[in-house]
Amino acid sequence: MTTILEARDLVVRHSEKTILNLPHLCVMEDEVLAIIGPNGAGKSTLLRVLGGLERPAHGRLTFRGAPVDWSGNRLQLRRRIATVFAEPLLIDATVAANVALGCRFHGLSGDETRGRSQRWMERLSIAHLATRQARTLSSGEAQRASLARALVLQPELLLLDEPFSSLDQPMRESLLVELDAILQSERITTIFVTHDRTEALLMGDRLAVMMDGQLLQVDSPERLFRAPATPEVARFVGAETILAGRVVGQDQGLLTVEVGGHKLAIAGEARVGEAVHLCFRPEDFTLMPAESATAMSSARNHLTGRVAHLTRMGALVRVAVDCGVPIVAHVTRTSAEELELSEGKPIVVTFKASSPHLLRHA
Repeated sequence: MTTILEARDLVVRHSEKTILNLPHLCVMEDEVLAIIGPNGAGKSTLLRVLGGLERPAHGRLTFRGAPVDWSGNRLQLRRRIATVFAEPLLIDATVAANVALGCRFHGLSGDETRGRSQRWMERLSIAHLATRQARTLSSGEAQRASLARALVLQPELLLLDEPFSSLDQPMRESLLVELDAILQSERITTIFVTHDRTEALLMGDRLAVMMDGQLLQVDSPERLFRAPATPEVARFVGAETILAGRVVGQDQGLLTVEVGGHKLAIAGEARVGEAVHLCFRPEDFTLMPAESATAMSSARNHLTGRVAHLTRMGALVRVAVDCGVPIVAHVTRTSAEELELSEGKPIVVTFKASSPHLLRHA
């Protein structure tokens, strides 16, 4: 694949505080790179630098192999990029005028502008709103107009900065699916910033996890979610149980890891004596009645504990269990009722040796 955008040694400081420290990042042509991280991680700052909107204190940015000269050809870079922000920045005019706004700056003819505008308004289901004033639009309609205004320019690179954050859940889900279909069919190279794991997983060909101004891992969605590189990444992508332990034995391809007084059989590679972390997602655990768990389960690991807390989460129940170490499992409401779960109830947590992702300490 061809590299369209590459950043090296980018540093951004605000009031002497380092906001961004990025050794290297490349964006490949036709891919959607989703950058995820908590609020304040530096995601939007990174997007502004990559889009030529903010000059870094240090570093090098190249677009299609040509260095970006921050005092020279930055405007040329901006003309090849389109950006959509969380809040639609629409002018006080009709929807059609807003969609066509950038075409004038790109020197497109009137016929070309009208043709492109009509196509993208239809594609984003706002053609019937063409003569409406932008100030009368709902938040979802306004964001559709903002997206059409960006896409009508046929950008070489599309930057999306939390584009769904101001929308309600039904509108967010609908627009997310539509935009994903557009990006895939049009093969538009995109950098998509979000704090939502679900959005990133649906949209991204690759995912980059960002925290405290640094990229901790850039990987395929499948590998990042199943093999996070650090405990921080594991926690952010949904590993609610992270246990620190030490390898005390090895036999027949399995490690014996001591965690909080428990000896667990774990699949993985590590040396005896090495400190490790075991990262579990809530679905990795099975809960069983204390009196019948051993007979009912073929899983290698059984931990006896008591229910510490129950939290309803729609169709699921989040179950926090104290086994001497904290465990978090998700079960269906039906399972919770059948197990008669309540705070203080004895329970057995079981899991397979292959369930956790094992992280060796650096």
